[in-house]
Amino acid sequence: MELGLASPGALFAWPNGLLGWGHLLVGLLLSAWTLLFLFRIVLTWYPQIDLSRGVMRVVSVPTEPLLALTRRLIQPIGGVDVTPVVWVGLLSLLRELVVGQQGLLTQVMLRSQLVA
Repeated sequence: MELGLASPGALFAWPNGLLGWGHLLVGLLLSAWTLLFLFRIVLTWYPQIDLSRGVMRVVSVPTEPLLALTRRLIQPIGGVDVTPVVWVGLLSLLRELVVGQQGLLTQVMLRSQLVA
């Protein structure tokens, strides 16, 4: 029985060339970093969790330096730390500008394919 789905090769094409792999890597890194900040937003609801122990270090080590810097500029609003929300917005904007549909790397990749 066929489900009418395309073959896996038709759904995903491996990037070719250094530019394609760079585009993929930058997109994945920015997405992963955004996801870590989303975890930090959820963890602000549970202040009793120690971020310096166990698996929580995976979330806190890459995010805390940026959050500490941003906390100097943006004070808590009503006792709530909003700096992770700020970073989710900034990283989403950066991801869209760099690897989004009209992003810089995307446009460079498209133009290089037209030239080749």
